[in-house]
Amino acid sequence: MTDQPETGRIEADEHILPVRVYYEDTDFTGVVYHANYLKFFERGRSDFLRFVGMSHEKLSQEENPLAFAVARMEIDFKRPAKIDDALKVHTRFLGAKGARLIFDQNIFRDQTLLCAAKVTIVQINMDGALIRPTESLLKAWGQFQFTK
Repeated sequence: MTDQPETGRIEADEHILPVRVYYEDTDFTGVVYHANYLKFFERGRSDFLRFVGMSHEKLSQEENPLAFAVARMEIDFKRPAKIDDALKVHTRFLGAKGARLIFDQNIFRDQTLLCAAKVTIVQINMDGALIRPTESLLKAWGQFQFTK
């Protein structure tokens, strides 16, 4: 038994991270505040990164440390999540274009789609300059790359 938080799992070509809706995630009506979906998506991408062995901590300790920044996000809010809901954040790596890494993310309650996003992140150095993703990073995510 471990006290480490779950990092999710891979099913087919996507990472799935279970999350719970807490009081702090909601507005006064008990519905998830819209900005908190971004937090759920961030957790999904971060735990996907950790799952493939490329944690933020590891990347920040390399000879040339790097980080990620969100460059673009398109979000469609479909249905509300509510306090105590058990959700699943689905994250698919769609591919890379130059310094950009593109992801498809969805949040579900059971089989119901609540929120969908297409997210573009960029890899940057500690000075904020864009850098191309490393081959090891592309290989780590690419093994689960969505192909259709």
